[in-house]
Amino acid sequence: MKELTIRENEAGQRLDKFLTKYMNRAPKSFLYKMLRKKNITLNGKKAEGREILAPGDTVKLFLSDDTIHSFSEHKEFTCQGPDSSSVGNPLKPDIIYEDAHTLFINKPVGMLSQKARPDDVSLVEYLTSYLLSTGQITQDELRTFHPAVCNRLDRNTSGIVAAGKSLAALQKLSAMFRDRSIRKYYLCLVSGTVAHKARLKGYLEKDQRTNRVTVRKEGAVPDHSGAFIETEYRPLRSAGGTTLLEVHLITGKTHQIRAHLAAEGHPLIGDYKYGNRKINDRFKRSYGLQSQMLHSYRLCFPRCTGELALLSEKELLADAPDLFVKICRDRGVM
Repeated sequence: MKELTIRENEAGQRLDKFLTKYMNRAPKSFLYKMLRKKNITLNGKKAEGREILAPGDTVKLFLSDDTIHSFSEHKEFTCQGPDSSSVGNPLKPDIIYEDAHTLFINKPVGMLSQKARPDDVSLVEYLTSYLLSTGQITQDELRTFHPAVCNRLDRNTSGIVAAGKSLAALQKLSAMFRDRSIRKYYLCLVSGTVAHKARLKGYLEKDQRTNRVTVRKEGAVPDHSGAFIETEYRPLRSAGGTTLLEVHLITGKTHQIRAHLAAEGHPLIGDYKYGNRKINDRFKRSYGLQSQMLHSYRLCFPRCTGELALLSEKELLADAPDLFVKICRDRGVM
């Protein structure tokens, strides 16, 4: 017999979902049969599987150790990274805020938010390594809950990425990003002089083959195919043919800020996909700049309760990368 106690980070999910993670090789038909026969119980009682788990709940598996082992296949987490060979030498993210349920990281340029391929090392691996090394999660807990990020930034965009340390916080944070109740602000350096603030609306279409998007202004054509996008910006300072903008990202689609501003004639400095190659080459020669100057620097939260109560009406700020700051200062816009 195996007794499992539900921890804070596992709560909020259905019992059957928990069981399929714990015994990830077991057929669902087997798990439901064991529930019907009371070989698996919840808090000492018969369960159907759709019950929502709470911290402190006990799940008892009246199964042999061999049966549990045969239906379980879990590899121990190890992380290979540029500054670490394993979890024993943890990969520590640049944390700007942390509480019992959430963690916010200032992602550097060049790092993936999530894996694109199985052998990638992304921000999620840094997060998991950090939580393991600080004792906030165990290898056993990783069988039923994996820390994850709630929003994603392009590999070459820096700034704030939110992560959930418990399932409930992860679900609630993700929902807030989806319903746009969290306000997201970016800093970017663009080509040209921008004199006035503006609110842009349009439609974005993505070419999966080239990973490039096209923006059409609202009302430009009668056919409104594509995803609706909305971007708001205000100029902070202009000098030397460039402008530092604060951008409020209202919707959050692929390459939205980069493509929307390029469509307005103000592409981001360093953006070879949507920008001006001649200008970008000049910055590359002068500074070694190889990516767009775009930084997610501020998140503003509404009133929050429950697991997110400590974030209620809070503002989080992330410092821009050193190269970003140097270029802006040299241009006289910061």
